[in-house]
Amino acid sequence: MVSLSTDSVQRQVREENFPKPRQIGPRRVAWLMREVEQWAEERPVSQNLPPENTARRAV
Repeated sequence: MVSLSTDSVQRQVREENFPKPRQIGPRRVAWLMREVEQWAEERPVSQNLPPENTARRAV
């Protein structure tokens, strides 16, 4: 859903800049989609366009 590495997400959770995960099993966590969507909506809009080759597929 977001293009952040696992380390980046963990760091941002610790710094309280990303929603906290929910415990769903003894060794499993997950995030509520609505909380991640809200977090994403609160991010500033980027002025940078994606690279031109982003949508190209290998043939």
